[in-house]
Amino acid sequence: MEGSPLEPADRNWWRNAAIYQVYVRSFADGDGDGTGDLAGVRGRLPYLVELGVDALWFTPWYLSPLADGGYDVADYRAIDPAFGTLAEAEKLIAEARELGIRTIIDIVPNHVSDQHAWFKAALAAGSGSPERALFHFRTGRGADGEIPPNDWVGEFGGTPWTRLDDGEWYLHLFAPEQPDLNWDHPAVRQEHEDILRFWFERGVAGVRIDSAALLTKDPALPDFTAGRDPHPYVDLDELHDIYRAWRAIADEYDAVFVGEVWLPDTERFVRYLRPDELHTAFNFTFLTCPWDEGLLRSAIDRTLAEHAPVGAPATWVLCNHDVTRTVTRYGRAETGFEFAAKVFGTPTDLELGTRRARAAALLSLALPGAVYLYQGEELGLPEVEIPRDRIQDPMHLRSGGVDPGRDGCRVPLPWTAEAPYAGFGSAAEPWLPQPEGWAAYAADLQADDPGSMLALYREALRLRRTEPGFHDGGLSWLEAAPGVLSFSRGDGLVCVLNFAAEPVPLPAGARTLLTSGPLDDGGLLPQDTAVWLRQ
Repeated sequence: MEGSPLEPADRNWWRNAAIYQVYVRSFADGDGDGTGDLAGVRGRLPYLVELGVDALWFTPWYLSPLADGGYDVADYRAIDPAFGTLAEAEKLIAEARELGIRTIIDIVPNHVSDQHAWFKAALAAGSGSPERALFHFRTGRGADGEIPPNDWVGEFGGTPWTRLDDGEWYLHLFAPEQPDLNWDHPAVRQEHEDILRFWFERGVAGVRIDSAALLTKDPALPDFTAGRDPHPYVDLDELHDIYRAWRAIADEYDAVFVGEVWLPDTERFVRYLRPDELHTAFNFTFLTCPWDEGLLRSAIDRTLAEHAPVGAPATWVLCNHDVTRTVTRYGRAETGFEFAAKVFGTPTDLELGTRRARAAALLSLALPGAVYLYQGEELGLPEVEIPRDRIQDPMHLRSGGVDPGRDGCRVPLPWTAEAPYAGFGSAAEPWLPQPEGWAAYAADLQADDPGSMLALYREALRLRRTEPGFHDGGLSWLEAAPGVLSFSRGDGLVCVLNFAAEPVPLPAGARTLLTSGPLDDGGLLPQDTAVWLRQ
């Protein structure tokens, strides 16, 4: 299947785009060394065109020691050799664009790798040096400075401070290999503006901003007090000056931003979406919602209400590289959000989870705004329990071995059922082990099965792209039986999802466009099943 070159004038593509997240290390292995790479992605571009996505979001592909899956960047202007070269990245961006697919890259502005040239220079320069001013170095408390400078708790647990041999401590909200940058320093701001231009010049259409609300810190680095306002490092007002400067650069290139902004305060959240700041932000209200009709409707209403005052489109996502896969999450007795609260051996009903995941796919794809699809969700992949001795995620270590971490959603994809390692492309075992039976989810098997998850996603994305009603900005709730969600979009399109135990009739006179599963006898919609209709 051939795509079509992009129209330069289509500046609003991001408002209702279907964006596919590529975790390069686990997508496809082009050179057989056990690690996914850019050659593997380039070889699978026809698959992505046939799937029907508008853009690819790549998690960090830069030079990195991979202490945290590439979110510890050593050089933003170089591709990690495990993935390829800068020239290959440029080819991939250009080839995808010729096929009608844009490229979004990940920027990690809060921190760099401890192998970054700046941090190595800071270690060598010593206390009080200009090099250390680019980071947060402090003396400790206590008689000999043996106590961390403050009482903060890191994002991965434990203290976010590491002490050096010279007695000073440095701040890292994440792993020790990820020292936080000092965003009060003009060189830090200038460097990131230069990095944006570097990639926009190479044809990148957008940037996803990691941990977008954490960059700036209270210069005093005070102890954390519950309820303290403002928080010492989350959502400080100074952030908005940074993003206004970034937006001016993006506008020069017709590029867009999506921010990873975790904030419970709606008013504070939408400030990032003002017309002169970020274009979009991830919608964690929907992602973290349990499988419940009332809660999901409230999450949708809240999301749309948040975005309306600033005219920004909502984003919808069921899964990403940090959370338990949808099939597994919805197949557990407690179907709420799972990030750092997973446990080994949690019972899962994969049949139930798959049925709900199929229905959730139609729900999310029918909502107004942009949608993000994590690689492998279109194959219905479940979470994998990685053997303890093979876990690489630092979250596992930082939890004292209690949390399995995020590797279970990062297992290399199955492409070809009859090939070694399910066609991932490796000549030796991939960097994370694939479980027994993984080949049953292979893309080549699903491509020939009209009832597969892949077939469902392909058809849903085709309809979403070709039906004008899905491009309309509005959503109207319709009267429905208890336990049923029903809403209309433009041009008579209707989405119905039944959470109730009893099957329900479909609206009279409506024509069925697509169902997430078979209807019951008499055309009734079963439990945990969704349908798209035209009235």
